[in-house]
Amino acid sequence: MFIDPIIMQMPESLDKDRFVIATYYCGAKPGTNMMKFAAALAVEQTTGTWIQVPGETPEVRERCIGRVVGVYETPSYQIEIPSDVTERHFIIRIAYPWANFGPQFAMMLSTVIGNISSSGKVKLLDLEFPDAFLSQFKGPKFGIQGVRDLLGVYDRPLLNNMIKPCTGLNPEETAKLAYEAAVGGVDVIKDDELVADAPHCPLKDRVKAVTEAVKRADEVKGEKTLFAFNITDRTDKLRDNALRAIDGGANCLMVNYFTIGMDAARMLTEDPEINVPILAHSDFTGAVYESPWSGMSATLIGSKLPRLAGLDMVIALSPYGKFPMMMDTFINAGLQMIRPMGNIKPIFPMPGGGTTQGHVEDLYKKFGNDVMIAAGGAIHGHPMGPAAGAKAFRQAIDAVKKGISLEDAAKEYEELKIAVDLWGIYSEKKGGLFDLKG
Repeated sequence: MFIDPIIMQMPESLDKDRFVIATYYCGAKPGTNMMKFAAALAVEQTTGTWIQVPGETPEVRERCIGRVVGVYETPSYQIEIPSDVTERHFIIRIAYPWANFGPQFAMMLSTVIGNISSSGKVKLLDLEFPDAFLSQFKGPKFGIQGVRDLLGVYDRPLLNNMIKPCTGLNPEETAKLAYEAAVGGVDVIKDDELVADAPHCPLKDRVKAVTEAVKRADEVKGEKTLFAFNITDRTDKLRDNALRAIDGGANCLMVNYFTIGMDAARMLTEDPEINVPILAHSDFTGAVYESPWSGMSATLIGSKLPRLAGLDMVIALSPYGKFPMMMDTFINAGLQMIRPMGNIKPIFPMPGGGTTQGHVEDLYKKFGNDVMIAAGGAIHGHPMGPAAGAKAFRQAIDAVKKGISLEDAAKEYEELKIAVDLWGIYSEKKGGLFDLKG
């Protein structure tokens, strides 16, 4: 086997500003030569095809070909493959010259997980971006600090609520529920991801009714509330929806970012006339991350890419409620939103999908102040009503900030007691801070 030395590189040899590095999981038959397979991935997604062609000159290859910078087997067979092994598992790292696709999502994703997404067990786990690439993106206008500045809240986790039922309400019914949630202490309320600019609840009428209701609630509670209106639509209508909502008084917007496309989301976040935070809903991403051997990782499609696109907060599923999500995946996804990323501001992780008041203590232990706790049914389904459901969350947040357990706090607050009696208090298995026993 001969592999062009341009393709097989040590990572130390790279001019790192030239490359975006992709990390993949790959599964293969026991007899597969994974060095050759990795080289084939790198060539397929850059300059080559299954046969050498005249135009693939040494100059073209030097400028544009992908470089394999790591092939690691897990478990790592070194001298022989046991007879009972039917499949081998590898981590492969490939560096792509980002000049091939430029600072955009459509061609970047076409490169890093394009045709090879049909190559069997190949899953894109992560992308590493050099500062030269990140600097081409403006990132979030607001991020964690900007959202806190708008709300005037700096010393606690924020509380989000999604209006329930998910869809079917008219503008006045939506406004009534928004008022109750806001009065109870919710910081950011959002349309459900299923709410469209529909005949029974037009965007223009919804903005008018809800904005007025939230302003009344703010006067009562003495705090500010953001309401994220869902403007998800055809690409050619997105900007118009955003500006119509803002002209009507909207102080926050929301998009289903993966269904509209990452570049369309970026179009909105970088528009100078769209000067309000944009909340991202991650619906449909499960179709990409749920397979253990294909697609993309949840941390990449659900955290890093929407942050790069400039979205200010991302609602994602948690392991607490009604959807399957592993705890380590959940934690890693949240950390991808708040850790340093060059010039790209940190954004709020928003765990949802069945979150209750009984999860507040665990969320605070994992993320500290910089988390936005997202709840729907635990607010609107509270027996005392939405305002009480929201109030119970604020009671829980205040208690854990003071080091008071939820169990003790529930003895003091009726709203919280009813919530924890109904839905319980989450408690993770005890262990050390860094526990090697698993």
